[in-house]
Amino acid sequence: MTRIALVSADAALPLDEDMPPLLDALRRLGVQVSTPSWDAPDVDWSRFDLALLRSTWDYVDRIDEFLAWARDCGRKTRLFNPAAVVAWNTDKHYLAELHAAGVAVVPTRFVEPGVDAARSLQSFLGDGRLDAGAPCEFDEFVVKPTVGAGSRDTARYRRGERDRALAHLHRLVEVERRSAMLQPYLSTVDTHGETALMYLGGAPSHAIRKGPLLRLDDGLVAGLFAPEDIRPREPGQDEQALATAALAALPFEPPLYARVDMVRDASGAPVVLELELTEPSLFLAHAPGSADRLAQAALARARQE
Repeated sequence: MTRIALVSADAALPLDEDMPPLLDALRRLGVQVSTPSWDAPDVDWSRFDLALLRSTWDYVDRIDEFLAWARDCGRKTRLFNPAAVVAWNTDKHYLAELHAAGVAVVPTRFVEPGVDAARSLQSFLGDGRLDAGAPCEFDEFVVKPTVGAGSRDTARYRRGERDRALAHLHRLVEVERRSAMLQPYLSTVDTHGETALMYLGGAPSHAIRKGPLLRLDDGLVAGLFAPEDIRPREPGQDEQALATAALAALPFEPPLYARVDMVRDASGAPVVLELELTEPSLFLAHAPGSADRLAQAALARARQE
């Protein structure tokens, strides 16, 4: 019997809405499946034919440990997505790589540990200097870490809230020594929301609409993720084309699963907000048959010689 681990975390497993339908789909295929936490000390990963990363949402504060675990797990069994993909995708500096490859991304300025936070923020607000994406005018902006899950440690600010934004940025880059991102807040998300396109087994599967997550004056998101308004959506042809371009620009083979999150800019054109290739929610309950597609793709990988 094929043995597959759906890898989670103690705090996240009860919150993972993809887990029940995926468990059912794998069991219908005759797979012996379990849901270990990635950091459980007593798990023998070599006894699994495949380990599928799912809701490992607590890794942010232990990123080095998580990446080391992924490398070790990948030596003992087939890990999907692989450790090299995880290392690339857990740090959003990849947006600059996508931009360099000609993929439209949300305008982004990176601020590194040791850099003067006040000067970086002033430069961003004053001349809009970016490391990725096309320059644009903006009245509001977002501060967030480059390594993060969900919307944790992310907040939206008005231009006039420079002191609050600077305190946030200072804590990230000068106190916690984490890389951070400054991005214009694209106000089209307030009406159009985000579009997330799911790819399973390298093929397009389904898409959903997310309502706006970041609201002014709400402060930082502190939990594993912010509450989300999720609905099925039929993506536009331009959104499908952008997702295809983003996945084609990856520096590795098409992953077993992928989620491409995008918003529309002021002109109405889609731009990539994030690529989720590590532990994304795939919203399987919103797309009949999607859990079976993922289960079949995972089983095929587990049985590869």
